[in-house]
Amino acid sequence: MTRHPMRLLRAEWTKFRSVPGWVRGSVVAALLILLFPIAGLGGGAPDQASPVPIGPHGGPVSSGYFFVHRPLSGDGRITVAVSALTSVRGDGAATPWAKAGLIVTAGPEPGARYAAIMVTGGHGVRMQHDYVHDRGGRPGAVSADAPRWLRLTRSGDTVTGEESPDGERWNEVATVRLPGLAATVQAGLFVACPQHVEGIGTAGDAATAAFGAPRLTGGWSAAGWAGDQVGAGTATFAGYPRGTTGSFAPAGDGFTVTGAGDLAPATRSELPVGAAAGDVLFGTFPALVVIVVVATLMITTEYRYGMIRSTLSAGNRRVRILAAKAAVVAGVTFTTCLVAAALAVPLWLRVVRGLGVYVFPVTSGAALRAEVGTAALLAVAAVFALAVGTILRRSATAVTTVVAAVVLPYLLALTPFLPPSMAVWLTRFTPAAAMAVQQTLVRYPQVDGLYTPAAGYYPLPPWAGLAVLGGYTALAFAVAAVLLCRRDA
Repeated sequence: MTRHPMRLLRAEWTKFRSVPGWVRGSVVAALLILLFPIAGLGGGAPDQASPVPIGPHGGPVSSGYFFVHRPLSGDGRITVAVSALTSVRGDGAATPWAKAGLIVTAGPEPGARYAAIMVTGGHGVRMQHDYVHDRGGRPGAVSADAPRWLRLTRSGDTVTGEESPDGERWNEVATVRLPGLAATVQAGLFVACPQHVEGIGTAGDAATAAFGAPRLTGGWSAAGWAGDQVGAGTATFAGYPRGTTGSFAPAGDGFTVTGAGDLAPATRSELPVGAAAGDVLFGTFPALVVIVVVATLMITTEYRYGMIRSTLSAGNRRVRILAAKAAVVAGVTFTTCLVAAALAVPLWLRVVRGLGVYVFPVTSGAALRAEVGTAALLAVAAVFALAVGTILRRSATAVTTVVAAVVLPYLLALTPFLPPSMAVWLTRFTPAAAMAVQQTLVRYPQVDGLYTPAAGYYPLPPWAGLAVLGGYTALAFAVAAVLLCRRDA
């Protein structure tokens, strides 16, 4: 006799709540999400001695560069040729995002608004402003035989960047607006060079550029050029390599300028003591283990004690029975873990901020997605464990298999000594890809950095990562359904 689906659900729900261990397991998993961050605070708050510069968009920025400048009152234009750009760690050339060019800045403080036209070591000419905005121009590197001319024009609070191969034929790269730009600003030449990524770490770097004679029109001061390192002493400035320092010196009619730092959004590698919203959800890992055990036992216990015969004899639609079990364990897991995640994120972010730790900004939408995604991740993992338990029919073997498939790749990806390429592979193609649903950090294409899972960056978008786990779960469930129908109880 075929039982109505709602009766099957009711029967499986009654069975679930009648086993105290399964109920306690679900509660423990939720409590681990909510309370496990305490373990990470056992050593107290990490020391953040240097100030974190904040950009106009409200996020942390790297705002360090060597600035050769003079005052500009009102409108004006500066034109210069760049004939060389090299860096300490560039093997005679320049690291890809080493920068040299022209800049107008709203103020001397790190994080101030700016607009800049520049040549780079490996990405051609760029027009960038306010750290997060980037527009590409003509590709190619500069050299003495192929200099690149740059021109920056200020008109009110509008700044236009142009580039030329010969100083005669000009191509506009971008026009940007800097709201609130003062009547008198500092403008001129700049050189920056971000940290060099080396394997699983970074190293300080510096770049040197050769500029021709600057051509000035408009309200420029008659005072001479002055040179300063901007951003020294901030948390995102790595300093200069040993034996190198920021400087500028006359070279013919122009200048040779050496600088370090960057003008870009800050990454986790530049703020290693900074916290992200996803960090306070690291109780997901132990909660996942508990959920796997509970979901596996829901089916393997019936096989162990022979109760599966009475379960399957209650109806001739075995797949419906398996689906009912999946709905119950997924529903319980999603509900309890969603409540825990929704409480954990705002609570622990407030605690972390109270301890003086910098927290990367997160939108309400991204926080909500991380909370709902965490609950969905655990619910899907529960169904995956139930399916594997149905296939293998033995608790220890099934739990070990699921932990090895979901938990182990995640732990390996978090190992700081694992090559970044391997960590990316593990979180792209294994069920551990689902952890991407918790990421709240933004990866910017104009910034090189350690974009690894250990730093909170995943190779797949959040829901795409969860879909990978969903694919494994669908496959396991289909195999489990076929075997359940073909096997004798």
